[in-house]
Amino acid sequence: MPGESLRAFIHALPKVELHIHLVGSANVGTVLALARRHPEAGVPADRAELEQFFVFRDFEHFLKVYWAVQSMLKDRHDISTLVVGLAAELARQNVRYAEVTVTPYNHLLDGMPGDELLAGLTEGRSAAKAEHGVELAWCFDIPGEKGVRAGRETLVFALRERPDGLVSFGLGGPEVGVGRAQFEPFFTAARETGLHSVPHAGETSGPATIWSAVHDLGAERIGHGTSCAADPALLAYLAEHRIPLEVCPTSNVRTRQVSSIAAHPVRRMLDHGVVVTLNTDDPPMFGATLEGEYRAVATTLGLREAEVAELARNAVRASFLDAPAKSAMLAGIDAVSPGHR
Repeated sequence: MPGESLRAFIHALPKVELHIHLVGSANVGTVLALARRHPEAGVPADRAELEQFFVFRDFEHFLKVYWAVQSMLKDRHDISTLVVGLAAELARQNVRYAEVTVTPYNHLLDGMPGDELLAGLTEGRSAAKAEHGVELAWCFDIPGEKGVRAGRETLVFALRERPDGLVSFGLGGPEVGVGRAQFEPFFTAARETGLHSVPHAGETSGPATIWSAVHDLGAERIGHGTSCAADPALLAYLAEHRIPLEVCPTSNVRTRQVSSIAAHPVRRMLDHGVVVTLNTDDPPMFGATLEGEYRAVATTLGLREAEVAELARNAVRASFLDAPAKSAMLAGIDAVSPGHR
């Protein structure tokens, strides 16, 4: 498929994003607004300087940028600015729906009152729909490196507040040395109240972490899951039980979990019948876009238009949209896809 034809086709597809972190979604324009609102944070308030600050150098640099953005989130206005900025970027790529990961425990630790966080999410979500036509849902996740206390407090906050749009419960942060099983009581309680289980697993650790996420945390989707390719039995299990993977290829390259898109195990996942969805993780900080993920994977793997469209369908089916909304999204994909036009 010629490059421009592929680009136009991918843009035309109505898309869903299932793995994107709210803080990590902050683009230069959003961060510029926050930096000018909070000069005490020391983040460059000049666009040219800020653009240089955002040029990814290594994982330590990513963390520096991430925590710089986190430090400027003080109240509902800052959260709403972040949410609306994300929606504007999604709309530019014809992304109609996204499930966005929010880490309440980190914001509360930073001193933001819980009602300010919730108000910012609610106001931003409403503006995202009204101004950009983008529907947002929330995943409240545990920062795993902060341990069992973070798990308990994230659960309490999620179940006590239960904001509109909250659909899932997650687990992020470093994986090595942070066992999934210790968080089992919190995931069980969350699932019993109707929240879906979507932990990160197998990004920076081996297949055993993914097995644990499935068996201990009742995972309905797996964040990343990159290392599943090393375990044929796990590939077969994920395929048989239709447990989708939230694959973030550029993120995996940038954090050096894989050497290149060509070396990414996404081909092996697809060949084994695993449900693969494409996502961006922390897009501006890794120089990624969702359209770019589709283009990179399609080009590298030599996918036909019909196969690219199926990746978009996977994300819709794996989402926690209700049945009518899924049907509408799938019809939109069919409308621009080979064999349906």
